Amino acid sequence: MVRIKGGITTRRKHKGVLAKTKGYRMTRHKQIKKAKEALLHAGQYAYVGRKNRKRDFRTLWIIRLNAAVRALGMNYGAFIHKLKGEKIELDRKILAQIAVEHPGVFKKIFQSLK
Repeated sequence: MVRIKGGITTRRKHKGVLAKTKGYRMTRHKQIKKAKEALLHAGQYAYVGRKNRKRDFRTLWIIRLNAAVRALGMNYGAFIHKLKGEKIELDRKILAQIAVEHPGVFKKIFQSLK
């Protein structure tokens, strides 16, 4: 059986990795070992970042709701408690959006709780 050398396949793989690390600093876009390592870490950071984005947006919505509700004379915790009691099933994202874009509508929702 004839021996087949794997240079072409290896070159193709290396080119793919180096193409993905284009724009990285120093040896991380030149040397294959460093580039592979950088690519692995980048993937981990991206994965964690996708989880953190959800956390950050929820925090932002809560901050916006708290500011809007405090302007009307209540705190965030009491507001959410009353919403659950009245069985109003609007999530924090929508409530925060209404509070920012349509303060009049938000005030009506707030009045319906009292």
